[in-house]
Amino acid sequence: MFCEISSLKLKPSCLLSTNKLIFLTVTEMGESKFVSLAFLLVCLVVQRVWSHGYHPLSKVAVHKATVSLLDLAYIKASPAVLGLQEQTAEWVTLEYSSPIPSIDDWIGVFSPANFSASTCPKENRRVYPPLLCSAPIKYQYANYSSPLYKETGKGFLKLLLINQRSDFSFALFSGGLSNPKLVAVSDKIAFANPNAPLYPRLALGKSWNEMTVTWTSGYGINDAEPFVQWGPKEGDRMHSPAETLTFTRDSMCGAPARTVGWRDPGYIHTSHLKELWPNKIYEYRIGHKLNNVTYIWSGNYQFTAPPFPGQKSLQRVVIFGDMGKGEVDGSNEYNNFQHGSINTTQQLIQDLENIDIVFHIGDICYANGYLPQWDQFTAQVEPIASAVPYMIASGNHERDWPGTGSFYENMDSGGECGVLAQTMFYTPASNRAKLWYGDMTSYISSNYNQ
Repeated sequence: MFCEISSLKLKPSCLLSTNKLIFLTVTEMGESKFVSLAFLLVCLVVQRVWSHGYHPLSKVAVHKATVSLLDLAYIKASPAVLGLQEQTAEWVTLEYSSPIPSIDDWIGVFSPANFSASTCPKENRRVYPPLLCSAPIKYQYANYSSPLYKETGKGFLKLLLINQRSDFSFALFSGGLSNPKLVAVSDKIAFANPNAPLYPRLALGKSWNEMTVTWTSGYGINDAEPFVQWGPKEGDRMHSPAETLTFTRDSMCGAPARTVGWRDPGYIHTSHLKELWPNKIYEYRIGHKLNNVTYIWSGNYQFTAPPFPGQKSLQRVVIFGDMGKGEVDGSNEYNNFQHGSINTTQQLIQDLENIDIVFHIGDICYANGYLPQWDQFTAQVEPIASAVPYMIASGNHERDWPGTGSFYENMDSGGECGVLAQTMFYTPASNRAKLWYGDMTSYISSNYNQ
């Protein structure tokens, strides 16, 4: 449920989304007015909450895959090079054919493009790697946009790809998801600069006049110097260096995060922009200085600095959980959650000029151990997170894993055990591994409710 609230009065226009609750609250500084609508809206919207089930990519039986390449089968992808005009996402057109088509045939998108057994690490000496090293990063049935595929054996499909630091290939499978047989593989395609700095996400710093910028790239600390170029709108610019984090397969706690769901996360950079003037508009862009002294830049962004603590001002806060991520091309349907996620994101983008901060309090993208989903989520929320602080907390689908100290001893994180959430997003907590709202509550109460 998404409702707009203005001057502490509920407007009649509300958009029903999915089984999550989204609400906008207004805190008026100086008079210390705060209206919590959570209890009210929960009473108004009574919905049963249940398990979100299995991730759609887990339906692909990777370890059962076999090679059944057919001479007359093919799959072609175009264009071969993406992002020639510095786009971070681009539509790809697939043309494919099979001499023995079936309604169970499907298309898998793989990245990195080489998914053969030769690149699969062994869990131990007695366990041989599967044919496929990883699950696809997305998939769709061959007859999705070609209803006559079963009769003609020919089809086409358009899929939206984002820059994810590696090349892509497309595979045509028969046998359905549970018994996949590789029929044809496309040539590789890639973005012009797969390492480009992407998907900036803002977060509040540890003091009231600090903003942090986190982003993802393919540049390690030995490859380039990460920084943010920033300053007041129409004012002088300065450079602030960024810290760089990453993690390995061994950082994951279990499958699928450390097996078929694993994908190299690249590098996550965070820069701290300090001594901001209250309510001032700042412009910024993220960059990397390469070893050959050339620069790689992102696009231009801007944000408004927080008010001075105690200052009388209107702060509009959006709080929600359980959003997930969606695919505008219709792939990877996850219990019909996708459309709700896309609708919610679009609504937030539409109302962005009336939003000062966002709290996504757990169950962020439902990656459940399939790591490429985090890139896709940060790309989805970039228009929001690059403009206003996007504060997160861990839910069961980010943190829970047996024997790791999580509150519930279940496997809802898919082996991530909190590593992705605490690395991909910055939180001003004393311990990033414990990004609970104990730290945040005192921070917000002192800075946003004076």
